[in-house]
Amino acid sequence: MKRILILFFLFITSFVFSQTKKINYEAEIQEADEEKYPGATILIGNVKMTHDGIILTSQQALFYKEKNFFKAIGKVIIKQGDTITQTSNYTDYDANSKQALSWGNVVLKDPTMTLTSDTLHFDRLNQKLYYNSYATIKDPTNTLKSKNGNFYLETKKFTATTRVTVVNPEHYLESNHLDYYTNSGLTYLYGPTTITNTQNENKIYCERGFYNTKTDISHFVKNAKLFLKERTVEGDSLYYDKRKGFASATNNIQVIDTVQNFITKGNYAEIFELKDSLFIIKRAVAISIVEKDSMFIHGDTILITGKPEKRIVRTYHNVKIFKSDLQGKCDSIHTNQANGLTRMFKNPVIWSEQNQITGDTIHLISNVETEKLDSLKVLNNSFIITKDTISNKDFNQIRGRNMFGKFKNNKLNLLLVKGNAESVYFNRNEETQVLETITKEISSNIEFTLVKGQIETVKYLKKSDGNTYPPSKLPDDVRQLKGFIWREDEQPKKKEDIFIKDDKKKVPPKKGKKENKTAIILDKKKKSKVDLKLMKSDVSPKKQ
Repeated sequence: MKRILILFFLFITSFVFSQTKKINYEAEIQEADEEKYPGATILIGNVKMTHDGIILTSQQALFYKEKNFFKAIGKVIIKQGDTITQTSNYTDYDANSKQALSWGNVVLKDPTMTLTSDTLHFDRLNQKLYYNSYATIKDPTNTLKSKNGNFYLETKKFTATTRVTVVNPEHYLESNHLDYYTNSGLTYLYGPTTITNTQNENKIYCERGFYNTKTDISHFVKNAKLFLKERTVEGDSLYYDKRKGFASATNNIQVIDTVQNFITKGNYAEIFELKDSLFIIKRAVAISIVEKDSMFIHGDTILITGKPEKRIVRTYHNVKIFKSDLQGKCDSIHTNQANGLTRMFKNPVIWSEQNQITGDTIHLISNVETEKLDSLKVLNNSFIITKDTISNKDFNQIRGRNMFGKFKNNKLNLLLVKGNAESVYFNRNEETQVLETITKEISSNIEFTLVKGQIETVKYLKKSDGNTYPPSKLPDDVRQLKGFIWREDEQPKKKEDIFIKDDKKKVPPKKGKKENKTAIILDKKKKSKVDLKLMKSDVSPKKQ
């Protein structure tokens, strides 16, 4: 059995060697020098070698017949078919393994690119070129440089590693690992990579992605960051079309406004660079920094438009606001960052310390220089409610047509109620905190000052009409003013609460809307019919 295996191995070996094509050569002078070049034929002048589809020419050469090995010296030119031409100072060629090693001013050209290096390996068996001592590759679009690299002739693909750069008139790319296709300009990135736009200095960073150098379209999927002139965009996945100025991002998005100190987050975003606009949804939240105390505004959709000096932020549907000393809720918000005006629409409510403020529309005005809250406007059906410090069922209340407030150090300090002002105030003994009286006042205008969220002083600017009641004789219709709704369960107590959607049970009815009496009558009729049927069944004689 052992002998059969040995014979089989010898047969395979002899078959392989019989398939290995021998080198053919010619030269002006052929000689030998066994002392200096043992086993070699010395070829001088117009040397030409052919082997299995390649032609090599040089000034001199050494041919080792037994090893089927060729050493070319001086002005070496290698041609493979009609596509590959390489020049160098020296080349070693092993015909058995079909491996070539060239060094000294190596230049290789094919129809799609030109490669230059000091040393280049040519694996003809796998149609692969590789280098490990720097090379430069030029094609009609880009210039690629790297320390190490492989070029696959059939697919026109470069795999470049270590200190890789790709340069064209518009971009400069730096990476440690990429695949580049010279025929299509497609680049696949596998390591930390930075792409810089040389025209406007915009940058892209990623650790895995795709970049089309001909169309300027890119898609990044790991630690992607887009550095625009006034914004930085981060996300798990980032698509960018440089020519259209359009980017989209998916999952864990963070858009940082470097001019306005403003951050937007969400799970899907679209950026229109040429229009200075941003659209973000899916747990969208806008964050503005106010003296190291961030304000978080969440809505189903956030739309930011305009240049920094004229920027508008619109937040739509299920809007909630959280700040350590101010919270809010409404259907939509419009913020003009140029003048610091924020307008809240559709059933808005804000909570400032212990105070709940509602109205048809609420305006918050910030100082654009200090970024502090400056003033407050509540337009139409304004209402402020403060829970009594002792009792959970008693509330100090003020209502009127419009309300105007002033903030001091981001805390509500002064309130002026103008038009049809009414108030209910629960008076407690300062020392014992025992409830002594309840006062209801009606006046055209009322001014209040607040300290630590509690009403400190009340000033009636015009003649008032009111009554004071002892607790035991307080009429039920006085305890709460018309339109009273306590909405504490809707208040976001921490920033995570802004993503909680509340039911709409406590939304107040629109003014003038009548109760649906028809439904009540029908319900009563239905109930009465059921009751009558039951009564009849009770009194009817049972069948024997």
